[in-house]
Amino acid sequence: MGRSPRTPDWVKHAVFYQVFPDRFARSERVPKPTGLEAWDDPPTVHGYKGGDLLGVLEHLDHLQALGVTAIYLNPVFQSGCNHRYHTHDYFRVDPMLGGDAALRELLDAAHGRGMRVVLDGVLNHASRGFLQFHDLLENGPASAYVDWWHVHGFPLGAYGEGDGTRRYAAWWNLPALPKFNTGTAAVREFLWSVGEHWLRFGIDGWRLDVPNEIDDDAFWREFRRRCQAVKSDVYIVGELWGEAERWLQGDQFDAVMNYQLTRAILGFVATEVDEAEVARTGYGKVPIISAQRFQRVLEEELGRYHPQIAQAQLNLLGSHDTPRVLTLLRGDRAALRLAFTLLFTLPGAPCVYYGDEIGLEGGHDPFCRQAMPWRHEDTWDRETLHWVQDLAALRHAHPALRTGSAEVVYAHHGVVMLRRRSEDEDLLVVVNADGDFVSHVALEGLPDGERRALIGSGEARVEDGRVDVRVPGRGAAVFAL
Repeated sequence: MGRSPRTPDWVKHAVFYQVFPDRFARSERVPKPTGLEAWDDPPTVHGYKGGDLLGVLEHLDHLQALGVTAIYLNPVFQSGCNHRYHTHDYFRVDPMLGGDAALRELLDAAHGRGMRVVLDGVLNHASRGFLQFHDLLENGPASAYVDWWHVHGFPLGAYGEGDGTRRYAAWWNLPALPKFNTGTAAVREFLWSVGEHWLRFGIDGWRLDVPNEIDDDAFWREFRRRCQAVKSDVYIVGELWGEAERWLQGDQFDAVMNYQLTRAILGFVATEVDEAEVARTGYGKVPIISAQRFQRVLEEELGRYHPQIAQAQLNLLGSHDTPRVLTLLRGDRAALRLAFTLLFTLPGAPCVYYGDEIGLEGGHDPFCRQAMPWRHEDTWDRETLHWVQDLAALRHAHPALRTGSAEVVYAHHGVVMLRRRSEDEDLLVVVNADGDFVSHVALEGLPDGERRALIGSGEARVEDGRVDVRVPGRGAAVFAL
């Protein structure tokens, strides 16, 4: 693989929490327009709830109690849509979110609690409200920025003028999302400067939206170089849904959103999945898989990348681009807790999508982007919430779960046993996706005796190089060996 890649050390020890700003929390300190949806009404594709960055700040206690040490924010720059992937101004935080001052206050508060903050970088495409594209709309071929875009002719057709044919490249052929021409030197410099600017402002990393669509390794190598020159431990994670060796050689990204692992986790813990919802996502399919198949997939994923990369991967169960994980699992809360167990005990940084820790449900966009029900705590799944809190505390307390080796030592009958070892620790993670379970695994060199469960219910005993394990059906436990 060549030289060993260098990834930010803090990421290996992090627990992430993804926030969709418009839907997380609304602060009274941020002025709002009047045309907002009621907070507790079902979300719509285009409607605003009015969440903001000070709302995030005002709920940092919830995140800290959850064990969160890093926040990933969906786009925060000025935009004309609730998700803010249609960027108007890359150098201004949206006023509806509280503007630059709110981001400054959130960063200071988060950093004061030892939390990092990663922003969403949408560099492949802008919007019709972006100044340089608006200039093209106004001036046509006389625009000073005509070479910033992939223009095929005039009139552009973006608003239906002329014959209505769109004559510029757009992401997924959506007229509202004109694609940058990153072959133009001025565009490259502009986008690199965006990365530098917000790192100087104080953010800790970038999650990059559809970075494979800027099909240019030199562009991303220079982006990494510029960002690291500002902040040496910046975290750069790409949204890539498949195999990503090309981008994970140590010269472009530190990690990707690890949807490959997500599919395997869901397929192993589920008794059934909502196939109609799955089909609407980048997953394609989430087949139900055996313990043996899960072992093979896990070994393939861990073997595909250098350990430094594997430990920095952004592992997740769902995001703003997928239905809620509980919905995909057809409401099976036991399966949800098993999935969280694997998320927090496998190599890579676990990332919780806001509300999944309290059992929110919802199909694809917009229903996976509902408002956080702060005023209705009686609806929260407290068992899952406490389980996630305990898992995060366990991960923070045991270095073996963060940087130790990982080996599947048992995979049969719906049960996976994962051994995590560091120089000073030896842990056994048992996830039972089937019925009541009693079995054993040969692990030489361990002293005889009972082993206590650090989390979960079950029993383990070592005798003559054999570990006898009992974990209840649809349950999980972690033992100190």
